[in-house]
Amino acid sequence: MLCMPKGLSFRTQTDNKDPQFHSFIITREDGSRTYGFVLTFYEEVTSKQICTAMQTLYQMHNAEHYSSVYASSSCSMDSLASSIDEGDTTSLLKLQRYNSYDISRDTLYVSKSICLITPLPFMQACKKFLIQLYQAVTSQQPPPLPLESYIHNILYEVPLPPPGRSLKFYGVYEPVICQRPGPSELPLSDYPLREAFELLGLENLVQVFTCVLLEMQILLYSQGNVYGWGQGETVLSFEVVVTVERNRKEHNS
Repeated sequence: MLCMPKGLSFRTQTDNKDPQFHSFIITREDGSRTYGFVLTFYEEVTSKQICTAMQTLYQMHNAEHYSSVYASSSCSMDSLASSIDEGDTTSLLKLQRYNSYDISRDTLYVSKSICLITPLPFMQACKKFLIQLYQAVTSQQPPPLPLESYIHNILYEVPLPPPGRSLKFYGVYEPVICQRPGPSELPLSDYPLREAFELLGLENLVQVFTCVLLEMQILLYSQGNVYGWGQGETVLSFEVVVTVERNRKEHNS
């Protein structure tokens, strides 16, 4: 559910099938956290049974949509004529163009996800590794080593870097480096700050940060699973900076 919050997603060759990266967090009762990083991509459906079932579902959806449009526009003869001439015709054309699937003409794709679960939020390192793994899966050229070896390596042979140290491990094509702050440094914050400013805007970000300082409950709602959690962690990182600076001033005084 965390890897695919909206369930399976189907696309055709005309839809956008670029891979998408998102993250999530699991907070236990004792306050400990586990971080998840997910890369979702689309793979061609080769099963004829699934393709046939999908075409049947599309036909049922089109029929239901046409029935609802026809029923809503049948209040009077005048409204029916005007709606068919303007609204219904346009709606049905859009439906046939963007929301149709023909098994003899279209190629069906289904979403798949690969995920890394980590005790620390090494977001950029996990993203780089997952992208390299995806590139190896979709490439026509085989990777230097079997894919299982890279997965086994990161699961069982790559340790957490000690506090204040960096760690270099190898992905499929390029090395990946992650750094863990020391005990006297700010906590690990590997989220892109620019993304938070672009999505929330400066004014909204200041308002959210003010609510954090006032210890108010905050709910960030996102229409997609790509954004949301990272922006919340960005705001919390600002709070950590303010707290550390306040403690430093109190200690010096």
